[in-house]
Amino acid sequence: MNADIRTVDIAAIVPVLPRGVRLRFDESRQQWFLLGPERVFEPDEIALEILQRVDGVRSVEAIAQDLATAFEADRDEISADVMAFLRGLADQRMIDL
Repeated sequence: MNADIRTVDIAAIVPVLPRGVRLRFDESRQQWFLLGPERVFEPDEIALEILQRVDGVRSVEAIAQDLATAFEADRDEISADVMAFLRGLADQRMIDL
């Protein structure tokens, strides 16, 4: 499905972390990490807010709406940012769309 991800409207897609990818908090470093096979990403605050909402139940649009409400921000702008972020992770095979 990743081959068509740029041409498909992903608002209705429910993102999930693929097998082997985990969002974990490292107590010793007091830092969140997105761990994948042979990869480690340190998400910034915005990325973390998105990743914490990727639960395999909420759609991309629902995640964007939740963030827009939580931060009192423009829903369309948040939606575009969330979609771009998730597409980037999908290209790196760190999330399934």
